[in-house]
Amino acid sequence: MKTIPKKLIKLNPKSSGRNSSGKITVRHQGGREKRFLRHIDWKRNLALTARVESIQYDPNRTSDIALLVYVSGIKDYILAPQGLKVGDTVISSEAAEIKVGNCLPLKNIPIGIEIHNLEIVPGKGAQMVRSAGNTATVQSKEGNVVVVKLPSGEIRQFDGTCKATIGALSNPHHKEEILGKAGRKRHMGVRPTVRGVAQDPRSHPHGGGEGRSGIGMKSPKSPWGKRTLGKRTRDRKKYSNKLIIKRRYVK
Repeated sequence: MKTIPKKLIKLNPKSSGRNSSGKITVRHQGGREKRFLRHIDWKRNLALTARVESIQYDPNRTSDIALLVYVSGIKDYILAPQGLKVGDTVISSEAAEIKVGNCLPLKNIPIGIEIHNLEIVPGKGAQMVRSAGNTATVQSKEGNVVVVKLPSGEIRQFDGTCKATIGALSNPHHKEEILGKAGRKRHMGVRPTVRGVAQDPRSHPHGGGEGRSGIGMKSPKSPWGKRTLGKRTRDRKKYSNKLIIKRRYVK
């Protein structure tokens, strides 16, 4: 097992889907194994050369993580992109080379380059494109505005000073993984889900009827009677609406 610096980990507390008064507010959670959170450097503010000491598995996320050792002796984790190997050197700088693992502002990244760990607000740290195998692409630049195509297909404007990391994220076959047994899902903290049609009408709108009678309505509903298909939930006045050039569900 690869060593994990103690300063970079802390216990990930369990809530099992319960609020402060002990009531279940999020269903189908509970019973997972003990986990430790690894500290991930989302901001990449340290403008020093760092060597990749190891590539590790992180139970809290889908992609692998890389342990960096900076020339000053500081250690920290980043998300590991595809192609990053032990012994490679990376840096976060405005004048950094366009190389896998390097971090630099969007305005300094050439058009057509694949990126991940994308900031929305300059200096806040990466918030987008952080899942296994994901990648975004720089499409165009005009002044300090950079247009990026996101993994969902959405095309959106970003401030040119927002940072991003070069490359696509590791573990691209994560979605193809077969768990193998129900018990593994329980170890991950996911409790069973009972189908609505298998319940009685008091417990779920889909319940009741003799034999296999279907849901008995035009569109499915949640256990609380709300329609679950076709209703948009995005805020019509959301601040970022003006930054979106093309929505992800427009063909």
